[in-house]
Amino acid sequence: MTPPSRLLGAEPKSRATIRVAAAGDIHCDESSGPAAREAFAALEGSADLVLLAGDLTTHGEPRQAAVLADACRELSMPAAAVLGNHDHHAGRGDEVAAILAEAGVDVLDRRHATYSVAGCHVGVAGIKGFVGGFHGLGLPDFGEPSLRAIYAETGAEAEALAEGLTKIALCPFRIALLHYAPLSDTLRGEPTEIWAFLGSDRLAAPLLEHRPDLVLHGHAHAGTFEASLDGVPVHNVSVPVIGRDFWIFELESAEHVPGALH
Repeated sequence: MTPPSRLLGAEPKSRATIRVAAAGDIHCDESSGPAAREAFAALEGSADLVLLAGDLTTHGEPRQAAVLADACRELSMPAAAVLGNHDHHAGRGDEVAAILAEAGVDVLDRRHATYSVAGCHVGVAGIKGFVGGFHGLGLPDFGEPSLRAIYAETGAEAEALAEGLTKIALCPFRIALLHYAPLSDTLRGEPTEIWAFLGSDRLAAPLLEHRPDLVLHGHAHAGTFEASLDGVPVHNVSVPVIGRDFWIFELESAEHVPGALH
């Protein structure tokens, strides 16, 4: 039976702990096979769930997705992913997603999923996210149709995130998985001139409303690992930022506080 949600003012009956392995910006290509297989094989016994924060391929070619699929195929734990801008570059994002799905990876394109791990339910709401900017300097819904289309796409991503978080509200563990950043604090280290292309604070509204236990994103290779969105923990898990294949987060249901193990 699903433990009562804290939305109902109740605490879980017993403490539960899960380990989440997260990474973004893996950028697989045809030469990545041995390293990818080794990195994913090393997760056995050290993680209960694998989450991939986009830019899984170098240029969005199906043959590059197949490299990652081969590395994920033998995982004993659930794996979920969102696509990033690189995965859409060749215009074959649907094929990339299908190849990963065939290997058992849930590609959460404006979707949510729940997983039973370590004896409890984990809900993941996944979106790509999109661009727009921060701190009142974002792209407005005004002007040429092409600019307004960008604004509309970011809005659709934010709405899908809100819907996904609503659907997983009763899960003891709730995670938001994005590619683009929902706040600027995890972009520090990147030139401020390009922050508008790295994310949008419009993605933050559903996070503030639903307050998931953990928010993960990638995309900003020179950004900052850790930030807080009014107490909601946000982490940039781009591989160049974390400096390793995966970062393992430990979440405890009794406290809903994530701890970064390594």
